[in-house]
Amino acid sequence: MTIFLIIAQMVLAVALTLVLLLQVRGGGLGGIFGQADTVYRTKRGLEKTLFQLTIVLAVLFAGISLALLAVS
Repeated sequence: MTIFLIIAQMVLAVALTLVLLLQVRGGGLGGIFGQADTVYRTKRGLEKTLFQLTIVLAVLFAGISLALLAVS
């Protein structure tokens, strides 16, 4: 059981890292050229999916961490 939880935690850690790296950062270079980077915009499409996937993976990672703590 412990081995399964450790492997699941490692897989989730890699997946969470990849999802975080794929997310788009704020305004990019727009601020350099005078473009306002504090404009509110909604998440749509792939950006929204990545955001929701990040939340799900973080909750799963925390849950498996707690389960691993309880088992060991």
